[in-house]
Amino acid sequence: MKITRVTAIPLSFRLPEGKTVRLGVGATTKRDAIIVRVETDEGLTGYGEAHPGRSPGAVVSLINSTLNPMIAGMDACDVVGVFARVNRMQLSSHGLGAGAALAVSGIDMALWDIRGKAAGMPLYRLLGGSRRRVPAYAGGISMGFQDPASLVEEAQGYVARGYRAVKLRLGDNPRDDIARVQAVRAGLGDAIEILTDANTAYSLADARRVIPALAEARVAWLEEPFGCNEWAAYRAGAALSAQVPLAAGENHYTRFEFARMIEERAVQILQPDLSKTGGITEGMRIAAMASAWSLPVHPHSSATGLNHAASIHFLAALDNGGYFEACVSPFNPLRDLFGSTFTIGADGCVEPLDAPGIGLVVDESLFAQYPAIDGPGYVVRF
Repeated sequence: MKITRVTAIPLSFRLPEGKTVRLGVGATTKRDAIIVRVETDEGLTGYGEAHPGRSPGAVVSLINSTLNPMIAGMDACDVVGVFARVNRMQLSSHGLGAGAALAVSGIDMALWDIRGKAAGMPLYRLLGGSRRRVPAYAGGISMGFQDPASLVEEAQGYVARGYRAVKLRLGDNPRDDIARVQAVRAGLGDAIEILTDANTAYSLADARRVIPALAEARVAWLEEPFGCNEWAAYRAGAALSAQVPLAAGENHYTRFEFARMIEERAVQILQPDLSKTGGITEGMRIAAMASAWSLPVHPHSSATGLNHAASIHFLAALDNGGYFEACVSPFNPLRDLFGSTFTIGADGCVEPLDAPGIGLVVDESLFAQYPAIDGPGYVVRF
């Protein structure tokens, strides 16, 4: 079964006026997604999701103009070979680095969708897992920089829906960040787990001020306090955070960057995004490395149900899998474009879909409702 064509399809949704969420990387203005379709000579078609970064047009162009002819004619089941070719020609030689990692992630996910369909098996079984329940937290672009009272009300709403863990956005300033965390802990009580994400906005001085308060509020992790390439800051931050583990990974690409992060003991929680880090093939390699170091994997998730469904399958096949990040963003119609991907239970858990492949039916006629809007999806706060 040969790959005949790879096509990237960009989608966008402009947020209604006044409905932005403010967080460490800026204020949201729109939601973007890139759907990747892989066709084969035996009639099977697979779909994946590539993260758009802040430049969806560039990622789409890379897939359609460069990666499509590069892998056309290859065996659609040879996910290792496809990644190796893209790695050699785009990641390690004359390539576009992170953009190529985003692009190959969507292709790889689509190839695993094809493999599952060809085998008549859901992805979790193909990966060696079982249909077990996976704990979920309320995440996505939500619970941002807002008045503590309204933040508590929002978080309580997610708990009422069944979530037993929520993720708060930090990176505003240490004083207000601490006040929001303390308010949510007081509002939710001790039974709900609180996670935090600074979206790369902290300095080491900020981390020193905030970490003791996070420890007192029994926060489970501090995610991405620093930029993905600030290795020295992560090493220093890890020494400060004995009671609050550091988490990172959504902006680290391929097993090679994760290997460095693990070897330098820079973080205690790994968060690869299957639509960014190289796809499912590379995600499984990262998880295996993490398992050897007794580190948990809590994957970051992205815009559409394709990434969400794939992430749940992935977690159901790991021995060191943790939380599924459920997108609870109130303004993200792309999340539900392919129907219901997951249902949160009273136990705060979700289950992988049981249909072959990723398990979603993609109706491309719906794409016309969300024409691409190029450019970044955030107003930057500098």
